[in-house]
Amino acid sequence: MKNTLKSLIPSPLWRIARSAVIAAQNFPSMPAAYLHPWRRQSMDALAELKDKYKGERCFIIGNGPSLRKTDVSKLKNEYTFGMNRIYLAFEEWGFQTSFLASVNDLVIEQCVDDFLALDMPRFFSWRSHKFFPKSPITDSQLPAFLYTTYSGEKFAEDVRYRVWEGATVTNVCLQLAYHMGFEQVILIGVDHNFTSKGDANKTVVSDGDDPNHFDPRYFGKGFRWQLPDLDMSEIAYAMARINYEKDGREILDATIGGKLTIFNKVDYDSLF
Repeated sequence: MKNTLKSLIPSPLWRIARSAVIAAQNFPSMPAAYLHPWRRQSMDALAELKDKYKGERCFIIGNGPSLRKTDVSKLKNEYTFGMNRIYLAFEEWGFQTSFLASVNDLVIEQCVDDFLALDMPRFFSWRSHKFFPKSPITDSQLPAFLYTTYSGEKFAEDVRYRVWEGATVTNVCLQLAYHMGFEQVILIGVDHNFTSKGDANKTVVSDGDDPNHFDPRYFGKGFRWQLPDLDMSEIAYAMARINYEKDGREILDATIGGKLTIFNKVDYDSLF
């Protein structure tokens, strides 16, 4: 039905109608997303980060099994974005990532205490604020909350405002890195390949060690998680590439053996 209507309605009108539908879907969450004290504080913090690292390079560290084949020690003095439960590797590495992001409700709900214990700048979806204790929580513990949405494809050049998730927190990190001014972004550990198969976004419960990530504890036994939507992620990645290149910036993929084909590949060791 959707494709039939799209073929019958002129493109400009279709885009207007689609934007109206997306706005209506997101409207109930908008007042708090812009006016809640936590979000106001977050927007101020994000404003301070705007173009702060202009001209620098950074690494976005995915959580795929290929990370075990990657000499992450080379990144100790680099700017790095970690995602979700990457902190499981910090002790082994001997350092932590510069930033950390998570936008999946199930991950944040089950790991909120771990996230609160971290001391680097952290970024979480505004939806997840309900999982954070109202008190006691100090300003230093409070992360930056991003107003992220499932729908409404866009690339946010300024993440103080609405950010489209694109079915992966990696896409959110690409928008964060752009906002901060990074000129070159390099992906590692973004395998874009899962052993577990099933319907995209379906919630499942792990029945044993996790084969899809760098650590078997990542989504270990009893952990609730959602199966990936790799097709939607590719749409988001392509949009990110276009926006970076339009501004004279680049995204490179140094993942060892990764299946993602959107970005130009580069040998990891050649970067140092």
